[in-house]
Amino acid sequence: MADADYIVVGSGINALVAAAMLGKKGNKALVLEREAVAGGCLRTEEITVPGFRHDVMATTFVLFITSPAYAALGPDLARHGLEFCHTDAPTAVVLPDNTSLVLSTDRARNLKTFGATDAMDGPAFQREMDRFGGDMGFVFGLLGGRLWSVDTLRMIGKELWKRGPRGLANFAGEALTPARAYLETRYRSEAMRALFAPWVLHCGLNPDSTYSGQMLKVIGFALEAAGAPIVKGGAANAVKAFSGLIAEQRGEIRTGSDVASVVLDGKGNATGVTLADGTTLRARKGVICSVAPGQLYDRFLAGQPKPAEVSEGVANFRYGKGDMQIHYALREPPQWIAQGLEKAALIHLTPGLDGVSKASNEAERGMLPAVPTICVGQPTALDPSRAPEGQAILWLQLPEAPRHIKGDAAGEIDIGADGKWTEAIRESYADRIEAILRQHIANFDTAVIKRTCYSPANLERMNINLVGGDPYGGYCGIDQFFVWRPLKTSVNHTTHVRNLYHIGAASHPGPGLGGGSGFLLAKALR
Repeated sequence: MADADYIVVGSGINALVAAAMLGKKGNKALVLEREAVAGGCLRTEEITVPGFRHDVMATTFVLFITSPAYAALGPDLARHGLEFCHTDAPTAVVLPDNTSLVLSTDRARNLKTFGATDAMDGPAFQREMDRFGGDMGFVFGLLGGRLWSVDTLRMIGKELWKRGPRGLANFAGEALTPARAYLETRYRSEAMRALFAPWVLHCGLNPDSTYSGQMLKVIGFALEAAGAPIVKGGAANAVKAFSGLIAEQRGEIRTGSDVASVVLDGKGNATGVTLADGTTLRARKGVICSVAPGQLYDRFLAGQPKPAEVSEGVANFRYGKGDMQIHYALREPPQWIAQGLEKAALIHLTPGLDGVSKASNEAERGMLPAVPTICVGQPTALDPSRAPEGQAILWLQLPEAPRHIKGDAAGEIDIGADGKWTEAIRESYADRIEAILRQHIANFDTAVIKRTCYSPANLERMNINLVGGDPYGGYCGIDQFFVWRPLKTSVNHTTHVRNLYHIGAASHPGPGLGGGSGFLLAKALR
């Protein structure tokens, strides 16, 4: 007798979306999570001092509230308590001299602000957003659709008919432009380029990556339209809402359930899983794995015959830069030296476009960046409930951290011969970050109560799918994206094993909290 219609391995956003969407079709979904808490990268804990609730990893839900998954599940999740907090200043940048630039959710305000940095930048932004608005349906269709499908073929055919062969080729050429070339040819001020350049890092790219310019258009459009919302009370409340909805649908989320292998029947079809404790669970319709490729193919299918192209593809799958998180409990809100940052959700501290490129390159070469790009989140500016009254928290992400350390670009931190992250290296690197924060936050030293840091190695220990601390499910360059993600032979979210499916950040449409792969697969299944 089956334990569920579908067994879902992993409990990140894609797994939760898949389970909830399948539940809406009348299926019973059993979600298995190896850790003691569900949610994958959606974790909220009091990791500094009691009363301060920090999103340990992911925090911003703009990709979710603009997604088809949210359109389908939003009202149900709201019934189970999901609520978002917003600001009209989703992002900003601060340069070393405390020059700042803020992107708001108001187009007229943005045009005035950007025009003040350079007379040409306001009109340029208007032109770029208008052009993207005309391309939006096609772009989001490619980024969020089932690529190997009749629907996608028809969509491309319609674009070919509308644009003509030369027009479609022009679109493709523009879409492949790196962010550096895009920013340098569209905007004249360094502040404007610096505002957008760091956002390529949140796509698992760098400013010199092919098609990173296109991703900046997507992000700029989304941030202006929907802001940078966070979940009221913490990201864990999103998991709680999903849990309530899945339970309402007769489904279940089980934590502390470490899957050791996928069970195949005599015909080679996936029929369930075996846990590390020896328990076997049966699925009537299929097994869905929201995991890294190595977990699926090298662990869950260990000892099972695999096509040569699959084995080769898994062996050649590449991971991107690591990530480091720093969290602060503050006795009072930060007093930014730059103007207009009090309500900004996410602030990047960077020397600018060249600085982002340099730090990214250093990290990719295994070096601790001398001047890293620092993403500072201000959750309590949106949601005061995250801290005691009058106090605050800061959420820092350093997306340019090497997975394996070869050296320190600044020549200041001693690196061990084994290249591993240690507590001493982590804390010394965090000190480097603090030295930069002090240049921008006037009351930093008097406000800080406690900091808690997580190196890439710490993040991988918390979530086995963050290989080397890579939060984006693998390198996101174009050769490992779209129809080539995760393997060159991948077709949508199927595997070479019948009734075994692969979703998550390592699959199309890639990383982020949009829940895209879970939604696409659940939509296709019965």
